[in-house]
Amino acid sequence: MTSDPTPERSGDSAAEQARRHADRYGTKPRTPRRKLAVALGLVVVAAGLGVAYLGFQKFGPEDIDAEQLGYTVVDDSTLSIRMKVTRDEPGEPVVCFVRAMDRDGAEVGRREVLIGPSTSGTIELTTTVRSSARPAAGNIYGCSDKIPEYLRAG
Repeated sequence: MTSDPTPERSGDSAAEQARRHADRYGTKPRTPRRKLAVALGLVVVAAGLGVAYLGFQKFGPEDIDAEQLGYTVVDDSTLSIRMKVTRDEPGEPVVCFVRAMDRDGAEVGRREVLIGPSTSGTIELTTTVRSSARPAAGNIYGCSDKIPEYLRAG
């Protein structure tokens, strides 16, 4: 004996049986919600890939890497800086900006160093920076493959 007050009859229509089934067990989830969940999932994945790409572009490996090997204060208005520059395309010229700083960290001298094409991807060089006051330290401000017009060979 079943506890269902409305036992199934063999003559019930399919629609009636489906209604009774839905009353007992509920209906299955509607497909628009599933489609919405899948669409939102795809949007989240696409946004994550976009953020990863932008992060790689900004913080990924650089085409030009400059490393300061040391500096020497030559006199009250001159600083010598040793550096190593590594670039992905050694056949292309690059420019590096080096600077001299006083004891307070203020810039007292700057120089653009043109590094011409070479066969080696890594070059070590020493350059001199003239300063307006006694330098206490030197550093490499940055390097670029965008050569200013006044440094280009005419």
